[in-house]
Amino acid sequence: MPQTIYKIAKAADWREAIAKGHFSGSADDVRDGFIHLSTKQQLRGTLEKHFRGETDLVLIAFEQEKLGPELRWEASHGGDIFPHLYGNLPASQMLWQRTLPLAAAGDIPLVDEQWFTC
Repeated sequence: MPQTIYKIAKAADWREAIAKGHFSGSADDVRDGFIHLSTKQQLRGTLEKHFRGETDLVLIAFEQEKLGPELRWEASHGGDIFPHLYGNLPASQMLWQRTLPLAAAGDIPLVDEQWFTC
């Protein structure tokens, strides 16, 4: 079964990516030289570390194999292995997107099993 990987993005940035045909990355992605992606198991930690208090976020799903050889699995500072895309993220490869619910001030959006069914 193909593995699904995910991008969390600001909704406005993702709308712009759809219009352009690709996502060039957030400010953090551009700074680091690759697009940060996550597995399903890594989403909660990614939200806690990088998106606490953010609003207007979307969760976007992609099939790993379709992202090609620019996708690499690399260790983070904590040693966990994350998917990184060295190139633009093609909007046409999106399996689906979901608007993440607004969280209370300072809390992270709840991501549960309902997010992963089409």
